[in-house]
Amino acid sequence: MANKPQLALEKLINALENHLEIASSDLPLEDLEAAELALRDAFFTYDDVLFTAYEVELPFDMITDDDDLDEDDDDLDDVVLLDDEDDEDDEDEEDNDEDYFLIDEDDEDDDED
Repeated sequence: MANKPQLALEKLINALENHLEIASSDLPLEDLEAAELALRDAFFTYDDVLFTAYEVELPFDMITDDDDLDEDDDDLDDVVLLDDEDDEDDEDEEDNDEDYFLIDEDDEDDDED
């Protein structure tokens, strides 16, 4: 009998093959969406089982629409440099403590309304 990671891997492979078959056919969009959900579930299940069994994570993650807050994909303009003037260790002139903060531009726009 196969172990849990092996079974989860087989389900993931089957979900990938099913998704490919539906994507390359003329089946309705609802079938493709169902295949995508099954693929997503199989991926997360395999990732979870793999970590539970071996404490190993996959080298990539599935990103949802909620995770992609920065629509312009340009994080460089979202970095603001602030000086920690009130830090206790600022006594040393050569110590340049600076913090970087990412700012969600959408939140700034909401605050102005």
